[in-house]
Amino acid sequence: MKSLRLMSATDQVALLFLILFGLLTLITLVGFLRSLRQGDTPRSEASENNWRQFKRDLKAIWVGSGLFWVAWVSGPLGATVLFGILSFLALREFITLMHTRRGDHRSLILAFFAILPLQYVLVGMRQFDIFSVLIPVYGFVAIPVASALAGDPQRFLERNAKIQWGIMVCVYGLSHAPALLLLDFKGYEGRGPFLLFFMVFVVGIGQIVQEAASRSLRRRPVARRISRSFSLRAWWLGLLAAAVAGTLMYWITPFKAGQALVMAVIATAAGTMGGLVMKALKRDAGVIYWGNRSSITGAVGLLDRIAVLCFAAPVFFHSVRWYFKLDL
Repeated sequence: MKSLRLMSATDQVALLFLILFGLLTLITLVGFLRSLRQGDTPRSEASENNWRQFKRDLKAIWVGSGLFWVAWVSGPLGATVLFGILSFLALREFITLMHTRRGDHRSLILAFFAILPLQYVLVGMRQFDIFSVLIPVYGFVAIPVASALAGDPQRFLERNAKIQWGIMVCVYGLSHAPALLLLDFKGYEGRGPFLLFFMVFVVGIGQIVQEAASRSLRRRPVARRISRSFSLRAWWLGLLAAAVAGTLMYWITPFKAGQALVMAVIATAAGTMGGLVMKALKRDAGVIYWGNRSSITGAVGLLDRIAVLCFAAPVFFHSVRWYFKLDL
């Protein structure tokens, strides 16, 4: 630990990625050898589904880790641009699920080519006071105004609510991820990637444990028509696992152990509940996955991978900023 503390911030972050990619490589190799060992042996349907889920989750983690590494290598500016591109793709995927009309074209142009880039410009300039209210205040007014000027009153409220909701999740929520890289903690300069990694790590642990618990425990879903696997017992176990992981990982953050525990629980609770909300949206749209290509044109399932982050990032960011009274 003493040697780690004596390392520069760049060397510490590089070591983090070395460990991360090393573990992923080891897990991938073990999975590959296991598949070779089983060979052509027939597997049960449940086992086959679990194997597919494992491969899908592992692929998502590889992609996320790669993007995380690119964001660090490219610096704060590059990270902001990268997340801006992800927001664009996620919002495009969200809109493909919504039933829009010709009268929504002005609102969509405003969302994609004005509000979205302006939000990330404000992040890159560290204008966090303005960036925190741009979409909830100014975007909330601008979108229906642009739609009203198109002169189409049919399902006006429903159409605009869907567009505004998509902007809040895909742009406002996700834009807080690169903002974490720019938080100015005294004595923690250059270590923003650790803070982002901490949030992603604890939320991921909480989600994995919750999913595993929902399969092994007797299910008592609280919202059966939305998700048969979401139960309060599994959710609490996920929060407990995130709390333990956050406490163990406190040393990579500016938090003390108790603070790390609380922040881990806050981020995980927001992220997992956000996942339930996104499942409700998918149920409403009549699809199982955002990347269900039989129903959507051009969707690749990006939102399935980042939806939890879109809810966890803003809650975590503002909780950290408020508690530590960061002057931005």
